[in-house]
Amino acid sequence: MMEENNNTNPPEDKQPLQSGAEQSSGAEGQETPSASALEDTSASAPAGETQSASQSESAGVGYASQVSHSFSPGLNLGFIREKVLATKGEIRKFVIGQQDMVDLLLISIFSNGHVLLEGVPGVAKTLMAKVLSNTLSVDFSRIQFTPDLMPSDVIGTSVYNMKDATFNFQKGPVFSNIVLIDEINRAPAKTQAALFEVMEERQISYDSKVYKMEFPFIVLATQNPVEQEGTYNLPEAQLDRFLFKIKIDYPSLADEQEILKRYKNQIQSPSLESIDSVFTASDLKKVQELIEQVKIEDQILKYIAEISNATRNHVKLYLGGSPRASLSMLKASKALAAINGRDFVIPDDVQFVAPHVLNHRLIMTPEAEMEGGLIEDLIKEIVHEIEVPR
Repeated sequence: MMEENNNTNPPEDKQPLQSGAEQSSGAEGQETPSASALEDTSASAPAGETQSASQSESAGVGYASQVSHSFSPGLNLGFIREKVLATKGEIRKFVIGQQDMVDLLLISIFSNGHVLLEGVPGVAKTLMAKVLSNTLSVDFSRIQFTPDLMPSDVIGTSVYNMKDATFNFQKGPVFSNIVLIDEINRAPAKTQAALFEVMEERQISYDSKVYKMEFPFIVLATQNPVEQEGTYNLPEAQLDRFLFKIKIDYPSLADEQEILKRYKNQIQSPSLESIDSVFTASDLKKVQELIEQVKIEDQILKYIAEISNATRNHVKLYLGGSPRASLSMLKASKALAAINGRDFVIPDDVQFVAPHVLNHRLIMTPEAEMEGGLIEDLIKEIVHEIEVPR
């Protein structure tokens, strides 16, 4: 199989990773690594929900076999696997469960994409963003959005220097590598507009000058979908700049019991100083360069384009996915393939990332909303209607 040829396992004499990371990878000596919990949680992942069980199995196996004969091995994915396992081990020190959220956040980091975390208060949105940022040996800043926040509070402003009678640009908190924007929907539209340029072009234009952001630059934003008082809907142009919108549910009963056991003797807020850095900026650059080399066939590209095109012509949708949505599915699918130890993309990769790429980009018609349907169910329906490449 392709996975056996393209994976470079760590040397046998290397010290094993933390026991928490071993949960996702299985035995140390497995030839086919499974670096994420995506496959272990197939019951909740769209990747296992193709048109039918038998059709999915035959299509997936047949396609993987066909591609493995078409592509020659040579991409070293052992580096990515090792970093993913180490990162998950650090995250599990503070975040219990929420495996899909962890996997999607890693995909977004590797795809150089921004993420919108949506969930009710108390489901570890902010904690997850802070823990993830601590695994990266890069600069981190946090901005608490409020109704009176001004654009200059985000990007910076000019300050008069009395010594030489000139104005100097004072950079704002957005000039960082990982930027956590807490409760992003509490700021008005003029403040949200200040993020348009920096999120897409990774630069700030101010007073006829352009200030480039250092690599990496990733925005992790949170919002509460329940509380509507004092909040503003994000502009569609801004939503389209997020790679994913990850909807976080309550933990399972077993996970919540584990949370209580872990913190039963702790009253103070947990300290994140014990988190070890896993990635440097150069490591992350190397990971992204490896992902760029992951192969994707023309029929998979057509599959992605057909999904996006179907959203633009669906009777229940007022607004469909943009070309940026197609590019996001492409990047995320390649990152997922690399995390799972493959140097080629299969339809399952596209099917897993599609709902998270599209759920914040699509707008249902008023009639469809009155019927009580969910946008996630509609996306699954659209994906299942498209013929899967074989």
